[in-house]
Amino acid sequence: MGHSDGEHVHEGDDLSADDSSWSDGVWSEDGDEESLSFEDSGEGSGSDGESDEAAAAEESDSSEDEVAPRNTVGDVPLEWYKDEEHIGYDIDGRKIKKRDREGRIEAYLRNADDAKNWRKIYDEYNDEEVQITKDEAKIISRLLKGKTPHTNVDPYPDYVDWFEYEDKGHPLSSAPEPKRRFVPSKWEQKKVVKLVRAIRNGWIKFDKPKEERNLYLLWGDEADTADNKRHGLSYIPPPKPKLPGHEESYNPSIEYIPTQEEIDSYQLMYEEDRPKFIPKRFESLRSVPAYEKALREGFDRCLDLYLCPRTRKKRINIDPESLKPKLPSKKDLRPYPKTCYLEFKGHTSPVKSISVEISGQWLASGSCDGTIRVWEVETGRCLKVWNVGGDVRHIAWNPSPDRPILAAVVGHDLLLINAEVGSEEMQMRVKDLLKIDEMAPQDDTDDKKPAVRWMKHEKLDGITLIHQKAVSNVEWHYKGDYFTTVVPTGDTRAVLLHQLTKKHSHHPFRKLPGLPVAATFHPSQKMFFVATKKFVQVYDLQKAQLVKKLESGLREISSISIHPGGDNVIVGSKDGKLCWFDTDLSTRPYKTLKIHSKDITRVTFHRKHPLFASASEDCTAYVCHGMVYSDLNQNPLIVPLEILRGHSSSDGRGVLDCKFHPKQPWLFTAGADSVIRLYCD
Repeated sequence: MGHSDGEHVHEGDDLSADDSSWSDGVWSEDGDEESLSFEDSGEGSGSDGESDEAAAAEESDSSEDEVAPRNTVGDVPLEWYKDEEHIGYDIDGRKIKKRDREGRIEAYLRNADDAKNWRKIYDEYNDEEVQITKDEAKIISRLLKGKTPHTNVDPYPDYVDWFEYEDKGHPLSSAPEPKRRFVPSKWEQKKVVKLVRAIRNGWIKFDKPKEERNLYLLWGDEADTADNKRHGLSYIPPPKPKLPGHEESYNPSIEYIPTQEEIDSYQLMYEEDRPKFIPKRFESLRSVPAYEKALREGFDRCLDLYLCPRTRKKRINIDPESLKPKLPSKKDLRPYPKTCYLEFKGHTSPVKSISVEISGQWLASGSCDGTIRVWEVETGRCLKVWNVGGDVRHIAWNPSPDRPILAAVVGHDLLLINAEVGSEEMQMRVKDLLKIDEMAPQDDTDDKKPAVRWMKHEKLDGITLIHQKAVSNVEWHYKGDYFTTVVPTGDTRAVLLHQLTKKHSHHPFRKLPGLPVAATFHPSQKMFFVATKKFVQVYDLQKAQLVKKLESGLREISSISIHPGGDNVIVGSKDGKLCWFDTDLSTRPYKTLKIHSKDITRVTFHRKHPLFASASEDCTAYVCHGMVYSDLNQNPLIVPLEILRGHSSSDGRGVLDCKFHPKQPWLFTAGADSVIRLYCD
C-alpha cells in the first residue's frame, strides 16, 4: 500500500519518556526520482561519519567482542546437573561451580533498591544474571506490541506493479467466472461410476497386505518380548521351573549328601515338609538310573502352565469403614422412643391388639382373657372394661374424632361398640349411629347365603357383624364411615367392605391371587391395599381395577402399613424380614431389613414424625427413622435407631402388637406377658 505525497508515518516507542533519541525515523517520498529515502530524526541523527562508525561497529564480526559462554557442557541437558554442585567443566578439567542462589527475601530487598532491576534476566545456561541494553529493551518492547524488531523495516511497502500498461489494450479480463468452474464435472462423475462398478465386479483388485510371520524366541525370556509388553502390567509370564543346583549333580560334594540319620528323620516329617529330592553320589553318569518322578513332575508342570492364572488381579486397598453407609447421628434424628415410661397392667392373658384414639388421650386393648379395656394414656388408669366373652384378636379405633367407636374382632365375628368417651352429645350421636331396629340390608348377592349379617348386640348396646368364617383383621377408612374385614379364605368373600351409616356390606373382589393376610385403605386417596402371603395388590376403588402388584419375595407376609404420604409401604414377614416399597420407584422392595430373629407380628408408621416400628416374637420392637423426601430424585433415608426390650416371653410368644401415638413420638407395645408398655424419648 502506497503513501500519498507529503504523507508521513511516525512510529514511536513507549519504552521510556525520552524516546526521541530512539525514534524510528520518517519515511519520505521524492516525487521527482520516485525513490524512497530514510531520514533519521532526533538526537541520534549526527554526522555521516558517526553513522558510518556505528554501521561498521554493528557489522563487525570480530571474535574479541564476543564473550565465551561459561558453560562448556555442549548439548548435554542441564537437567542432568540439577542435583549437582557444578554445571560443567572448564578447559583445564576443573568443575564450574554453580552460583549460590540467594533467597527470595534477599533478592527482593536487593532489587527494591536497584533502579535497573527490570532490565536484568537470569541466564540459566550460564548460571548468571545478564543486563539487557536499551537497544535490546527497545526490540523486546516492539515485539510485545506486535511490530517489527527493527525500525528501518517498513511493514507496508508501496505496491510495485510488474505489469506494463503501455501500448496494451486490455491486460486483464473483467469477464465473470464461468459456471463450469462451480458445477461438478459430469465427465469426472462418469469416470468415478465406472471405477466403482469395476471394483464391485472384481475387475480391479487391490494388493492384499502381506501377513507377517509370527516369530518368537524359542529360548528367550517371555517377559521381554514385545507381544507380552502389549498386555501391560497385568500380564504374568508362566512359571519357570527351578534350575538344578549342586544337589542335583550325579557326583555332588560330600557336604550335600545327607547322612543316614538325616534320611531317617525325613520319614518323621510331614509329606509337604519333606525334601523333594535326596542327593546321591554315582561314580559315572552312565550308572545314574532313570528318574522315577519324571512323569509325575512333567504332569505337574503341564498343570502349572494350564491352570496358572495369567493375569494379575488389581488389589484395591479399601478401608472397611468407608464401605459402611454414611448415616446421620442418632442425636440429629431425635425425638424417638427409647425408654419405657409407663406400664398398663390389668389383663390376665396375652394382649393381642391395641389401638390409640385419634386425639391420643385414650388407648384401647383387646386380650385373650375375653375383655376389652380403655386406658387413659397420661395416667395409665383403666377407664372402662367390657367382657365380650371371647378372644379379642384385633381391635381398631374409629379415626373420626366425632365417632368414638371401637371395632373388635371377637371370636369369629366383628363387634362395634361405643367407647363411652367424650361429651354426652357425642355419645348420643354414637348411640343413634349404632342403632339397628330391623335386619339391615345384607351382602349384595342374588341367591347365595349372605356373607355378613348385621345384628344388634343387646348386652353391649352395639352391633355384631356375623361372618361365615373367622375374621382376622379389621381396618377403618380415614373418614370413619367405611371399614374392611379380612377372612383368610380362598373364596371371593375373603375381603369385605362395610359402610357404617347404611349398615351395608359387599365384596369388591371376584378373585385374589392367594390367601389374604391384611387389607388397609390409602391415607388420602381412593386406593385399597390387599396383602396376600406373597404379594401386595393395589386397587383403585373408583375405577374398580388393579393398579399395581408389589412383589415382596418373602416367605409369608404377616402385616402391612402405609406411609402417611401414601407412596411408601412397609410389610413384615414371618421370617423376620421387613421390606420397604417405594411404589413410585418399582414394584420390588427398595430395602429389605433382616432385623428380627423370629416372626414379625406388626409394622406401623407414625402419622407426623419420620418413624416406623416393627414388633416380633423375639420380645423386641425395633424403631427406625424413615424420612421420605418430596424430591423424587432423592431416595428415602432409612436408619435403625433403637431396640426396645422389656417384654418377657410366654408360650414362645413375645411382642404381639405395636402402635404409635398420633401426635407424640411415643410407642405402645403389647406383649404376651399381658403387659402394655409405653416408650418415650
